[in-house]
Amino acid sequence: MDVWRRLLLAVVCGVAVASVYAAQPVLEPMARDLGVPQEHAGWIVAIGQCGYLAGLLLLVPLGDVGVNRRRLIAVHLAFTAAGMVLTASASGARAAFVGLAAAGLFAVVVQTAVAYAASVSPPAERGRNIGVVTSGVVVGILGARVVTGTLAEVWGWRSVYVVLAVLSLGLAALVLVALPAEEGGERSAGYGQAVVCLGGLFRQRLFLTRGLIAFFLFASFGTVWSGLSLSLMDAPWRLNESQVGLFGLVGLAGALGAARAGRWADAGRAAPVTGLALGLLVLSWAVIAQLPWSLWLLAAGIVALDFAVQAVHVSNQHLLTAAHPDRTSSVIGGYMVFYSLGSAFGAVATTAVLTSHGWAGSSLLGAGFAACALAVWAVDRRLSPASAKRPTGLEHSLGP
Repeated sequence: MDVWRRLLLAVVCGVAVASVYAAQPVLEPMARDLGVPQEHAGWIVAIGQCGYLAGLLLLVPLGDVGVNRRRLIAVHLAFTAAGMVLTASASGARAAFVGLAAAGLFAVVVQTAVAYAASVSPPAERGRNIGVVTSGVVVGILGARVVTGTLAEVWGWRSVYVVLAVLSLGLAALVLVALPAEEGGERSAGYGQAVVCLGGLFRQRLFLTRGLIAFFLFASFGTVWSGLSLSLMDAPWRLNESQVGLFGLVGLAGALGAARAGRWADAGRAAPVTGLALGLLVLSWAVIAQLPWSLWLLAAGIVALDFAVQAVHVSNQHLLTAAHPDRTSSVIGGYMVFYSLGSAFGAVATTAVLTSHGWAGSSLLGAGFAACALAVWAVDRRLSPASAKRPTGLEHSLGP
């Protein structure tokens, strides 16, 4: 797969995931305009997440039943655009919720895109391609915080969803023209069998281990990004929304820097890189905890945290798709269930802890999640007989 097709799939992922997270920076004006009471405003974001979780379980297995993934990506993007249009034109909460749920449901095009990239990649390039494509997810999550605020300030919150709808439709057409058809044998015999196979993954050690790591990894990620804006807009910094949004750009620097993790995975270093990155994640919280005293240290900690999260995320997906090359859609969809649950749990937990114990409490919570992920990795390495004999590659440089 050439660089332009990798970038196209990365953009697909970024736009799709932005449709789920776009409401966060404009939650207050959306709730006010749609007539949603302030105490229920969180449902505007939660509805999209619920749709996304349903899509992981119900739609992602379609990629493993002989369906043309290229066409499936285009169809999902088209339905995502329809959900965005419905949201943008909604006059009340009910119509907006339907649109947001539909957009979240079909935002699982992200997993289909990653599965497509894995299936068309030679084994020696699979990690690099997954790394580039997956970077679009982080760009969508963090970039949405910056772009959404700017669009909403100029044209209102509805313009955000209009732009996302136009981008989704344009990408749907471009995918059909620019991406080559997949080659290889037939995939799973039927949808029911694919769903059953998805359930069977939860009994496999590799899948459960990497899933648990992902749960704690994204709980830690959700802790920092869910509590950050509340803390920065409060004393002592009292930043405005635009200034807070700039920290999304800081996070992008770290996340995009981790694209190299795919090459390390191709070189057989996914397991040791996971351990090093999780160690960095724990240490990053010691720096992030300095928010009340230094914004520069906070920025450095966010770069380290997002680098670590993306490195582990890419390594996890590389190992799972390499172990299950015949059902990459299902294995990535099942893995992302842990991601979704971890992100939601981190967001909910940090709000409660931040209210009662401040930023110091949230930092301890985030570090605790990171330590749990590191503990899961360490126990798995210790219990694996092969790990003791397998060279780690750490004696060499982690270069390409």
